[in-house]
Amino acid sequence: MGTCSSSLATADCYRSHRVSIRDVARSAGVSHQTVSRVINDSPNVSDSSREAVLEAISRLGFRPNRAARALAGGPIQSVTVLASSTSHYGFAAALAGIEEATRAVGFRMGFRAVSETGSAAMLEAVAHAVEPAGALIVIAFDRVGVQALESVPADVPTVAMIQAPSGKARPSRPSVWIDEMSAAIEATTYLLSLGHKTVHHLPIPNSPRETPRTQGWRAALIEAGIRPPEPTESGWTSEWGYQAAKKLACDGTVTAVLCGNDDIALGAIRAMRESGRAVPGDVSIIGFDDMPYAQFLSPALTTVRQDFNALGKVSFAKLLELAESNRRVPWPASPQAELIIRESVGPPAGGRAALDSAEGRRSLESGASSYTARAREISIETGDPVLPST
Repeated sequence: MGTCSSSLATADCYRSHRVSIRDVARSAGVSHQTVSRVINDSPNVSDSSREAVLEAISRLGFRPNRAARALAGGPIQSVTVLASSTSHYGFAAALAGIEEATRAVGFRMGFRAVSETGSAAMLEAVAHAVEPAGALIVIAFDRVGVQALESVPADVPTVAMIQAPSGKARPSRPSVWIDEMSAAIEATTYLLSLGHKTVHHLPIPNSPRETPRTQGWRAALIEAGIRPPEPTESGWTSEWGYQAAKKLACDGTVTAVLCGNDDIALGAIRAMRESGRAVPGDVSIIGFDDMPYAQFLSPALTTVRQDFNALGKVSFAKLLELAESNRRVPWPASPQAELIIRESVGPPAGGRAALDSAEGRRSLESGASSYTARAREISIETGDPVLPST
């Protein structure tokens, strides 16, 4: 930052750096939130503060046309995607779906990575992401994405991809999601049906509330009268899954693990093998996402399939509808999570005799479908479930 004082600041003073919302706020003697409200024509600003902000904007050469107000001048012609990551499978697949959909109708698509930061810096990042005659799609699967979504001005055409809201909660912006909670309930209930006394969980990070995957796992165990074994950590990667599963492998009572994603499951399988515990002979493992490699692992990974590519296309179709654009894309079917049963699950040691007959194998292969209806019932119940007593 420069050393310009509020009384002497001029456009020349700020020429050495890009003028930001915080520069305007400092020069006008107001908060950055007040500057944001002025930029977006909010009525909740005093006349004196509004005049000070507008004078500072003019004096410093700040260009709010790149912020939300610029969108009012014409039809939407481009979309910028905000996300914290393109390395995680769900983020990357959703981004690819958006790109395919925008290309089909001749839209420009841009991408802006956002990182965890203070509220003022996030407001500035979001403001600079908005192009004239443009709109936003926010991938809000994690804490940073949620923060970015909350920083988008109300008048910016925006659709969010979010984790499914819980209970009767309704998202504050037009949103799309996959019902991960029902899928986690189905996966957990399926493991219990094979004879496992409980199911452990290696979760992905909360965002900021407990993820629907963890909520579903917890709800299924409580529904079955089982106190959930509390996870103490969370992560995204195979390395984290490997380290976390090494701790579980030391406990001989652990016979089933639901992983927050397939990368975690990959690390967990390796950790179990190195500890002398066979998968699925001693420990059953289920992943989440059905990444392309999942079916080629040994054993092939049982997992929850989620079509994030389709979700990206649905988000763009919703954005066009929201913007009342004269261009349309075919609405793809809203993607539903699906439990894909492969080779990494089975009954606990001692219960494997049930698999000896062809009838037993057919029962395992088709059994998960019988839990879907109950999973839906549990997932729409509201309120916090009561833990069973120990």
